[in-house]
Amino acid sequence: MAFLLTFVTLLHLITLAILFIATMEKSWWVWYGSENSDLWFNCRFDNETEAWFCATSEETEWLQAVQVLMVLSVVFSSISFLIFLGQLFTMSKGGLFYLTGVCQVFAGLNTFTATLIYTMHNKEILQDSRELSSGHFGYCFFLAWACVPLLLCSGIMYIHLRKRE
Repeated sequence: MAFLLTFVTLLHLITLAILFIATMEKSWWVWYGSENSDLWFNCRFDNETEAWFCATSEETEWLQAVQVLMVLSVVFSSISFLIFLGQLFTMSKGGLFYLTGVCQVFAGLNTFTATLIYTMHNKEILQDSRELSSGHFGYCFFLAWACVPLLLCSGIMYIHLRKRE
C-alpha cells in the first residue's frame, strides 16, 4: 500500500510539473528557422542581437479557449493534490479519495479538450503568423498530449485508492 501511495503521489507531482511546463513554455508551434509561438506569445530570434523578441499573440476565441482550459487544468490538478494531502491526514481508515480523483480526471479532460482545440483550429489560432506548412507542433504541445493519459490514469487510481493504516 505504501508503494502505491508513493507511486500515485509521484505520478501526480510529475504530471503537474509537465502540465505547468506545457502551459507556460514557448513552443506550441515552431517554424523552421528561428520563430515559435505558444499560448501567450509569438517569439522571433534575432541573430544580430542574439535575443528573443516576443509579442503578445493575437487573441482569437479558439486561443482564449485553449488558454482557459490549460490554466484550469493546472488549477484543478493543484487543487486535487491539496485535497489529497488533506484527505490523507484527516480521512478515516477505509475511505476513498473520490474528490481527489474527480478533480484529477477533470484536469485531464480539460487538457484533452485544450489540445484537441489547438490541433483542430491551429490555422485560426495562428492566423496572422507565417505559413503553417513551414512549421510543426512544438514540444509543449506534445507534453500537453502526454499529460492527458497521465492525468486520467492518476485520477482513476485515486478513485480506487483506499486509505489504510
